[in-house]
Amino acid sequence: MQNVFIAGHRGMVGSALIRQLEERNGINLILRDRSQLNLLDQNAVNRFFAENKIDQVYLAAAKVGGIHANNTYPAEFIYQNLMIECNVIHAAHQTNVNRLLLLGSSCIYPKFADQPMKESSLLTGILEPTNEPYAIAKIAGIKLCESYNRQYGRDYRAVMPTNLYGPQDNYHPENSHVIPALIRRFHEAKINNDYEVVVWGTGKAMREFLYVDDMAAASIYVMETPADYYIQVTKPMLSHINVGTGIDCTIRELAETIGEVTEFEGKVTFDDTKPDGTMRKLLDTDLLTKMGWRPEMALKNGLGRAYDDFKNMSKLE
Repeated sequence: MQNVFIAGHRGMVGSALIRQLEERNGINLILRDRSQLNLLDQNAVNRFFAENKIDQVYLAAAKVGGIHANNTYPAEFIYQNLMIECNVIHAAHQTNVNRLLLLGSSCIYPKFADQPMKESSLLTGILEPTNEPYAIAKIAGIKLCESYNRQYGRDYRAVMPTNLYGPQDNYHPENSHVIPALIRRFHEAKINNDYEVVVWGTGKAMREFLYVDDMAAASIYVMETPADYYIQVTKPMLSHINVGTGIDCTIRELAETIGEVTEFEGKVTFDDTKPDGTMRKLLDTDLLTKMGWRPEMALKNGLGRAYDDFKNMSKLE
């Protein structure tokens, strides 16, 4: 029986990991919410690892948010994410946990990285200023894993997903990412019989989106890849792996699809006085594809499931 600790099990990715791992035999999930274990408290994290015989760690806990949140709370974003990573990774090492997977973000790559962005783009240019503190923390997490691997022979790995969406997303009107923000906006416009939904930017910017259960499946796949093969396909100081679909769409296409999914019958317009952000962000997923993994969920189907989840969450509010 493998004791598997999911840090951040109540988040969108952590919840998806639970759904996937609960279906497997020989897995004993160890779960603690924030009231039971504060990952910012080093002593508490050390005690937790010392008291529990843990075999594997999925480090999905993080402080996350959209552009507004990143701009408003940069200190919290860099401090909390660094502390979570340092506390969990070091405690895992101290208690002889040999297998750990860190979940990161595609924002680790330079603002002007070539598209699609390869793993080798890391640290080759300046970061996007709006989320630099978060990105720096995630880069540090990758390097923590690699450093424990190099010095102590650990098997700590990292996956960098593209934009995620799906069940248990954050639908906050100000602090959410683009898909949950648009789902909420279109839903409210439908309920209020609004004439139109206005989307920021020209609609020409392109983004890639991955359904969160596909992300969970990819994470488990990477975690379970034999160590000798993993070492062959990665490098000691470039060991992270991109996770995405390899397909992007324009924000206009995304908004129109969400309009269809939510059955909004009004007009979709674009406010080109507002910023588009980076015009394209697409991950190169060749490495993971060569390892034998591909996503299953088509975007429109995934958006439908995400909308169902939003409506269910709205009933509980």
